[in-house]
Amino acid sequence: MSTFVLIHGAGDVGWYWHLVEAELRTRGHDTVAPDLPGDDDSATLTDYADAVVDAVGGRKDLAVVAQSFGGFTAPLVADRLRADVLVLVAGMIPTPGEAPRDWWANTGYREAVREQAARDGGATGNEDPYVSFYHDVPRELAEQALSKERAHPSEAAMNAPWPLEAWPDVPTHFVLCDQDRFFPPAFFRRLVPERLHIVPDEIAAAHCVALSRPKELADLLEGYATSRR
Repeated sequence: MSTFVLIHGAGDVGWYWHLVEAELRTRGHDTVAPDLPGDDDSATLTDYADAVVDAVGGRKDLAVVAQSFGGFTAPLVADRLRADVLVLVAGMIPTPGEAPRDWWANTGYREAVREQAARDGGATGNEDPYVSFYHDVPRELAEQALSKERAHPSEAAMNAPWPLEAWPDVPTHFVLCDQDRFFPPAFFRRLVPERLHIVPDEIAAAHCVALSRPKELADLLEGYATSRR
């Protein structure tokens, strides 16, 4: 069995993964989903990786999984812990030396949002989180998620260059959410092959897929881990 190391995205906490954790644990796997440091503007990407490594402890057979902004932390963790597999779920893909604040302009994100918003009538990039993030999540669950928001990542994490010299030598997969209104699907269909040289797997879900499609996401994650073992 595998240990799934689950890293949340910006403004979030480990609770985000609780439904996926339940799915994986019923199948005999172990899970770790720590809260990364929040409300601390001095915390760096390395501090975030340290928090995950500390939470993992001595566990083995690791599948490191990251949601959204967690893509800046997960490769650091996978590299340090020599993970068996690395999975980005609607995850940001950094390049060496790239600060998170620069990622948006470097990748053409804003133009991709404008183009998709023109096609869907402004749903993509909408300021209402129930429209842009949680439109396929049950309302009560979405309200719980919003109630847990906090200040993360920090200014220090946003401004510092990504510290790795290259993508870690770990088998990597990407899960693209084909109803995502935060990261347009067409954006990642272009960016994933450009930066990771792989073709993403697609799931019928919006950005917060761990809340809207936990079983389907767990199926994918288990498949990746099993194939590596």
